[in-house]
Amino acid sequence: MKKGKIPHTYVIVFGIVVLAAVFTWFIPGGQFDRKRVSIGEGTREVIMSDSFRYVKNTPQTWQIFSALFDGFEDKADIIVFILIIGGAFWIMNNSRAIDVGIYSFLSFTKKIEHKKLLKLIGVNNIIIIFTMLLFSIFGAVFGMSEETIAFVIIFVPLAIRMGYDSIVGINLCYVAAALGFAGAILNPFTIGIAQGLSDLPLFSGIEYRFFCWIIINIIGIGWLLRYAAKVLKNPKLSPVYEDDAYWREKNTVVAEDQGIIKTKKSTWVTFLIIQIALILFSISYPMTTLKVGNSEMTLPAIPIITTLYLISSILSFKKGVQFFVLNLLLFTIIFLIIGVMGYEWYVMEIATLFFVMGLASGVAMSYTPNQITKLFLDGVKDILPAAMIVGLAGGIIIILQNGNVIDTLLYYVSKSMKDTGEVGSLGMMYLFQTLINIVIPSGSAKAALTMPIMSQFSDLIGISRQAAVLAFQFGDGFTNMITPTSGVLIGALGMARIPFDKWLKWITPFMIILIILGFLLLIPTVFLDLNGF
Repeated sequence: MKKGKIPHTYVIVFGIVVLAAVFTWFIPGGQFDRKRVSIGEGTREVIMSDSFRYVKNTPQTWQIFSALFDGFEDKADIIVFILIIGGAFWIMNNSRAIDVGIYSFLSFTKKIEHKKLLKLIGVNNIIIIFTMLLFSIFGAVFGMSEETIAFVIIFVPLAIRMGYDSIVGINLCYVAAALGFAGAILNPFTIGIAQGLSDLPLFSGIEYRFFCWIIINIIGIGWLLRYAAKVLKNPKLSPVYEDDAYWREKNTVVAEDQGIIKTKKSTWVTFLIIQIALILFSISYPMTTLKVGNSEMTLPAIPIITTLYLISSILSFKKGVQFFVLNLLLFTIIFLIIGVMGYEWYVMEIATLFFVMGLASGVAMSYTPNQITKLFLDGVKDILPAAMIVGLAGGIIIILQNGNVIDTLLYYVSKSMKDTGEVGSLGMMYLFQTLINIVIPSGSAKAALTMPIMSQFSDLIGISRQAAVLAFQFGDGFTNMITPTSGVLIGALGMARIPFDKWLKWITPFMIILIILGFLLLIPTVFLDLNGF
């Protein structure tokens, strides 16, 4: 390797796999006893306090070479999700529908940018603010995470067309959702589980968490606006300027009067098939109960969406096939939200939804079955590197688990928190949750592992259990944007074609600010009488 040459992302991640294996030689093996407890409507396996014991060490050697296989097996759902999303969007992209949509959107913004208020704030700034707030709400309310991978392919090209770079694009959806995840208000996968394991009323303390969410978003959006303005002024200042050549070359904006294809018979056939399917779904599921935190709202969601799809599709026919395909994308996103909030969908259901969208886009464009298959496989081939790196990153966790060192790390850190005072202990809790997120990026899994210990420890030192939950919340949320063991982060970066080393360099200063901010937001929980704390 030449002097000064930055290692490939695969090299960096495999290096971490090797480092994890080295740890298993020097860190003693340990294990907590576990039991299953009821949380809400389900059960979770949690650690039993004071049950830690040392076990035989299991140093990892040749297993570093099987880490890719093991990681693929462990992260199979996210990997298949990425491959299907890549294939489905490749079919849609071939129709130039997203290009047409972006052109129409940017043309609209140019028409309104002369208005005084908009000119003062900046239309682009308004787009960034509202898009990030939307995804932050999704992250804070229902824990949007894996779902953001599907949006990267939409927002990265949009950001490039607006004069920014792929880093801005990934911030609009992935980072925004991660900020919301960290400042969770009603997230059932983190707050719900953590409070349930701590014997706290579900979603109690929401007032102060809402305040924290606002502050986190002000800092996060402000940071991006500052960076975006710099890139807009001089695109070559972007660390991924050369990498973004792929997006600039692949997505050339079509002119307003070029590239628009008139509605075809196949478009009508696609519309009718989907409309009939939606009517049948409306009959089968006339009412949907949407869950937002601890609240529920029952309404005829699918019948309403079916009616809106009918009206919007007919209107789109006047403009051309690409607008009908964009309409398909819009309702795919709407159904994603309804599915997640109303029917507890996860990556399998979401991948299926986008797969159907891709097939429907191809049929609407009159592609033959062979053309659709070829386009889908081309998309899978194009996104394969992103899926591969997710599998390799998953191997890091497997190495640490097989080495029996994760529980030992939990035990050592919990012991180190004693005799450091209330603020110091709370800070140590926060640091512990931040560091453990590197090896256990799953928020729900980490809550099940750590909160039974942290909640009882907080009783011993005189800190409210709600503060311990908040320390978990911040520690779990922020480092999701930097840890190489997060399949979602690696998948999103792969979709955006941002090398991990360049992302690490860009995100590190921002991460330091967020971590410090998290600690500052924890301090009032010790000294102020906050509702629910």
